[in-house]
Amino acid sequence: MNNNTGNRMQDIQLKTPPKPDFNGIKIEDYHITTEPFYVSTGDEISLFESAYRLKLPVLLKGPTGCGKTRFLEFMAWKLSRPLVTIACHEDLTASDLVGRYLLQDNQTVWQDGPLSLAVKYGAICYLDEAVEARKDTTVVIHPLTDNRRILPQEKRGLLLESHPDFLIVMSYNPGYQSVMKDLKHSTRQRFVAIDFTYPPSREEQTIIIEEGQVDENTAERLVKLGKMVRNLRQQGLEEGISTRLLVYAGRLISDGIPPLVACEAAVTRAMTDDDEIQEAITEIIAGIF
Repeated sequence: MNNNTGNRMQDIQLKTPPKPDFNGIKIEDYHITTEPFYVSTGDEISLFESAYRLKLPVLLKGPTGCGKTRFLEFMAWKLSRPLVTIACHEDLTASDLVGRYLLQDNQTVWQDGPLSLAVKYGAICYLDEAVEARKDTTVVIHPLTDNRRILPQEKRGLLLESHPDFLIVMSYNPGYQSVMKDLKHSTRQRFVAIDFTYPPSREEQTIIIEEGQVDENTAERLVKLGKMVRNLRQQGLEEGISTRLLVYAGRLISDGIPPLVACEAAVTRAMTDDDEIQEAITEIIAGIF
């Protein structure tokens, strides 16, 4: 550590989080009070529970719409912890996460960001699609992901110690990996990773019946549709169809929309703008329904 850094850190106070009087902030609003519907497809539940007990940061990896967010909502409910979700994007700054000074009633007041709230009050903080955030933004979480478990609020000259129940979780879609959009190795190697993919046919059918409110026969056909459309990735489709879109198609069908029209809206047009691939998906739908 150089002298300048040492002098700066000497000016920073180590602050223990206050008791949760919340100062008007209702952290209980972040609690999930009703059990989310989730179908386990492996050992992800026991693995996450172990990571939570050991305070190991977790990285959820998998394609869009395969159940990563629903899984985390289920785990937050199961562990009785508030869940603070942050949708990452390229304009997200460190101040958006940590907090900033604001002008209020002719006074300058500090307002905590969502990450600071989670750290103080022992929430699970979820950085959704973390790869979309700038790399100079995500490094702010590094001190939270090792044995220090602290969050610098440099503008205030404070270091926040994490609540014992705090956990940080990120999601990541490897299908969008590129030179410009990828996690820094110094970031991803601070997490234990849980892989997600599309559910097996039987589990996916159960999900579609429950979430899409359709009968078993319709759900079976939608699962078959999903499997066949996913095979089109070999013909240039960017990503396979998500379970979420199959559920959307089921909901439209359960609301009285004809299956062909419902699948056209929820699958064909939602998946791609490529005319040839749209035609291929339409043929698959017609053959199934």
